[in-house]
Amino acid sequence: MNFEAKLAATSRLLEEIAREHGPAVFANSLGAEDMVLTDLIAKLKLPIGIFSLDTGRLPAETYALLQQVGERYPSHPIQVYFPDTAAVEAYVNQNGVNAFYGSVEMRKSCCHIRKIEPLKRALSGKAAWITGLRREQSPTRQDLGDREFDKDNGLMKFNPLIEWTEKEVWAYLRDNQVPYNALHDKHYPSIGCAPCTRAVSVGEDVRAGRWWWENPDSKECGLHVQQSAVSFIKKP
Repeated sequence: MNFEAKLAATSRLLEEIAREHGPAVFANSLGAEDMVLTDLIAKLKLPIGIFSLDTGRLPAETYALLQQVGERYPSHPIQVYFPDTAAVEAYVNQNGVNAFYGSVEMRKSCCHIRKIEPLKRALSGKAAWITGLRREQSPTRQDLGDREFDKDNGLMKFNPLIEWTEKEVWAYLRDNQVPYNALHDKHYPSIGCAPCTRAVSVGEDVRAGRWWWENPDSKECGLHVQQSAVSFIKKP
């Protein structure tokens, strides 16, 4: 499938989500893929809400983009969700401010507090949510389709860019002059919390800079890993 066909398919899927799976929301982490979807949702004037999770430890460049997005797309303001203050305080006071470096368990515990719990609040009362996941991003995403039933959260989950390549994402951003995170120009293809993200070298995997001290097979924060069985629905 060429780029024009993928773009048309993505637009049709977004329109289908808005038409048949409302109320729907888009989880915008302000990465390159998410800026493609933000631009498309706004251009198509779709009734799809947009939210972002502020973990409290995001890079300055991500906050700058959040402000820029609000100014560029006033028709689709981003609703920001924060982690529970008491839970963050308890984690830091009991384990230390950077305890996530100590073990996968400590890192996942931090991600649960700063991402998973706020995500559940963001998805409450919704029928579907949308992500910017792409299959080529990670070994943990190879089996994803463009839609699945998210049993953990009890709603449909859509991945409209699942078949897109990194080259196609950047072609869209540049052709449409869509704003993006300045860290991408400093060799950060995947951007999360500042302490858990580094630049990558030429030839490294696009997610090598995320939780770089861990095995690649465990590199998910939990937002996209189902604790229960998942029903995948792949379109032919």
